[in-house]
Parts: sequence; C-alpha cells; structure tokens
Amino acid sequence: MNADSAGHYLVINSGSSTLKYAVFNIDDLSVAERGNMDISPATFSQSLESILHHAGNVAAVGHRVVHGGEKYAAPVVIDHNNLAILHDLCGLAPLHQPHNLHAIDVLREAHPELPQVACFDTAFHQSQPTLHTLYALPATLRNKGLRRYGFHGLSYEYISQQLAVLTPGSGGKCIVLHLGSGASACAMYKGKSISSTMGFTALEGLMMATRCGSLDPGLVLHCQTQLGIDASTLTAMLYKDSGLKGVSDMSGDLRVLLDYTDQPAVEQAIALYCHYIIKAIGSLVAELQGLDTLVFTAGVGEHAAAIRQRVCGQLGWLGVEINETANLNDSPVIHSANSVVKVRVIPTDEEAVIARHMRAMLHK
Repeated sequence: MNADSAGHYLVINSGSSTLKYAVFNIDDLSVAERGNMDISPATFSQSLESILHHAGNVAAVGHRVVHGGEKYAAPVVIDHNNLAILHDLCGLAPLHQPHNLHAIDVLREAHPELPQVACFDTAFHQSQPTLHTLYALPATLRNKGLRRYGFHGLSYEYISQQLAVLTPGSGGKCIVLHLGSGASACAMYKGKSISSTMGFTALEGLMMATRCGSLDPGLVLHCQTQLGIDASTLTAMLYKDSGLKGVSDMSGDLRVLLDYTDQPAVEQAIALYCHYIIKAIGSLVAELQGLDTLVFTAGVGEHAAAIRQRVCGQLGWLGVEINETANLNDSPVIHSANSVVKVRVIPTDEEAVIARHMRAMLHK
C-alpha cells in the first residue's frame, strides 16, 4: 500500500481471537484497505505491528471500545488518566473491554508518540431519557453503575447518519435491527437513541448466535443455587453455548442453519430467534408510540432475506408489507408501495464512524 501525502488513519477493532482493521485516507476518508486477522495472545503484538507497518504513514489509530461507562458520551484522545478509567470499566464488559484496551496498551508502549482515539459503543445511547436507563434496583446498586447502557452504538450512529441523508427527519420514529453474531434493536426518534434491547451487558435483549438474550434472573440464581453451576461455567454457557447454537444443537451461524430448516431443532431455533425480535419490536414501538421506518443491518440483517421475510411477515398489524423480489435481492428498500412503514436494508460501517470522529478531533 502506498501512503498518500496526507497519511492514513488506522482503525482497530480488537477481539479475543480476531483483529479487524480498516485504513482510511485522511484527506477524504476513503477506504484504502480493510482486513481481518486471526490472532492469539502469543502473536497479538506482532500482528498489530504488522498491520501498522503495512498501513504506512499512520497519523493516528482509532479503536472501538465497547464500554465508556457513564462518563464518556463522546470519543476521547487517549491519555494516562482516561485509559485508567477505561480499565476500571473492564468489570462491566469483561469479555470485550480487556481485548479492546489491550491493543491500546500495546501501541502506547511501542509507539508512545502515536495519537490514539477511543470511540465507545455505549456513547450513542447517552441520549436516552433517564427513565429508560433505569433498572428497578435499590439505590445502593444503582449508585454503583448498575443501569442500562446499550451497545452497538457505533453501528447505530452510522445508520442514523445514513438515514439523515435518505429520509427526512432521520426516519422519524425508527427501529434499527443490528443482527450479527451479536444482536440488538434500537429505537430512534429523529436519529437519536430512545431505547435499546441491550442494557447493562451485551447479553441482554435479543437471542443471538451463541448468547441467550434476556432471561428471568431467577433462572440464573436457580442454576447457581440449585443446580450447582459455578459462575464461570454459567458465564460460558450463557455467552458461548446458548442462542441459536444452544437451541439448534448445531451452529450459531444462520447461514448454516437456514439450509437445515427441515430439522425440528433448527426450525425451532430460527423461529425463536425471530420471536425475540418480534417481541422487541412490539416493546420499542410502544416506547416510540408508533413506527415510521424499520431498518435491518449487520451480517444477518443485510444478507438473510429469509429472516427479514419471517420478521416482516409478523408485522402486518403495524402496516409493514415487503416486496418479495426486493427482499430476495437484498435491495436497499424492501417495502411495498402499500406499506405504511418504510423498510430498509442499510449496510453498517462502524470503522467509518470512528474515522470521522478521528478527523473531527485531531484535525479541527
């Protein structure tokens, strides 16, 4: 890759076993390259250094950081103080935050002069009314940060920006379904987050590829106190062995499952997946007091026409009607001419959102 005269922004999304990255030209934020690398603890630093070197003339690095807590409603340029605060939030997102911050730590040690920007998945949801962020818990717990935060905020921010271009009033009363391996739904009004299915953790809400979604908390207590399942084992079960994978007893990947709908367990898993979505839409419509636009995004939302058809087929009571041909073709607009609700398929781009924030913060 040849670096242009203005240089590049490198955007990193660091997980437990993969390192997703994108390189943007600073002058126009066009994409120079995207990639995804499998990593291990032993190879992480080397992989990160390889990406940095390959990108060439990197002016700054931006990071997706899952949790910004109550303090951060906007991106920050990383320094010693705010990095310490972000590390203190690891207990709120133990399966995501440490991996996000590890990339920052490694680069700070190897390249202390290189500016780094953290962008938060929770920040977009800071616009929610206080009432929508509360759990019915004693103040002693609420004062320790036990509240609804919401996640996938960078994805929702991108969709909000796209809707602002496509639809007057950013879609008005809008529900966005971010359906990937992780899944959530967000109610927006005029482009701002009003409510989200994910709350304190990325486990709540919709049924996901391997995560269970919302559960009766008494069920969790029962597993621990009556079935003798320890916390670490239960955590693994709820995050990694539940959802589509657990119900189908086959896979968490809908691309696989949709080829085996003749098998009862698989069909039940897909039906339950859609049922969770329908229930969430009903709840969010009540909070919005209506619905103008429904958006599907992320891997499943963008590419699984069968899931979109199943979901929209149960929303006739809202006035949702889709064009079957448009849906099968993954068209940007899939509602029929008679549909009361606009239905769109919009590819998300979290990395682009991070790059925009970087340019706004570093090149004012």
